[in-house]
Amino acid sequence: MQVGMIGLGKMGGNMARRLIEGGIAVAGYAEDREAAARLAAEHGLTVADSTRDLVAKLTAPRVVWLMLPAGDVTQAYVDELADLLEAGDLLVDGANSFYKDSMHRSEGLTGRGIGFVDAGVSGGVWGRENGYAIMLGGARDAVERLRPAIEVLAPAPDRGWVHAGPAGSGHFVKMIHNGIEYGMMQAYAEGFALMRGRDEFQLDLAAIAETWRHGSVVRSWLLDLTAEVLASDQDLEGIRAFVADSGEGRWTALEGIEQGIPTPVMSLALMARFASQGRQDYSAKLLAMMRQQFGGHSIQLAGD
Repeated sequence: MQVGMIGLGKMGGNMARRLIEGGIAVAGYAEDREAAARLAAEHGLTVADSTRDLVAKLTAPRVVWLMLPAGDVTQAYVDELADLLEAGDLLVDGANSFYKDSMHRSEGLTGRGIGFVDAGVSGGVWGRENGYAIMLGGARDAVERLRPAIEVLAPAPDRGWVHAGPAGSGHFVKMIHNGIEYGMMQAYAEGFALMRGRDEFQLDLAAIAETWRHGSVVRSWLLDLTAEVLASDQDLEGIRAFVADSGEGRWTALEGIEQGIPTPVMSLALMARFASQGRQDYSAKLLAMMRQQFGGHSIQLAGD
């Protein structure tokens, strides 16, 4: 099997490596030419000079896999490839795209005879070693065409991947996956913060995290990673208290509103990330002034 990969960053590059190591021929294009050159030298990637060149290097019927930032960047490549690919070719979007965008893209490409699969990919920087969890949306025949590559990318051929349903469903399931991730991470962070706050116990957070990894009902890969962090640094003094949000947490919260289904944990975890980004600063200042106005409570001035 041959796959054309566009986007060779942390995720795309490691996925290309895993595919090549698994016997899948990969041609790749990236705006970062140095990244493409390294993959060519170290792993035998066939480097393309442009999107058009990539398509020309692939044997029909082609498979092109996008691993790009969601949104305008991905849409621009989808539009370009719609004119370059031919009927019978297959385009895979592995970005964290909004599922309704994926449904729309599928409709447009299907009208041209081009297949489309939306692939929600989880695994981060550990995916090359451990395999990726992959959630696929699209027609059954399109997913079957991808199966050899999916079985290489997944932790094992028979697990770690699922054909979730029609186009859009792969990115929908990945969106919910990330919403759950937000809630789990927030719960761990709050729990360890409470333990650290009880100074008189002098708790060894690294030892506690390591204990919970074995037999506890709260064990998880996120806890494994937390234990690894705490084993090297429990103070975290050099780390800024800023947590970015990728966008999927917002979409999950909005999905709950759209369906009228309560999602308080995931929504509050998203709000906590906003607060860490300084987006609560103005409201906190205004709250302090309200207390000062009605109760005469003291306020702290900047620089105090």
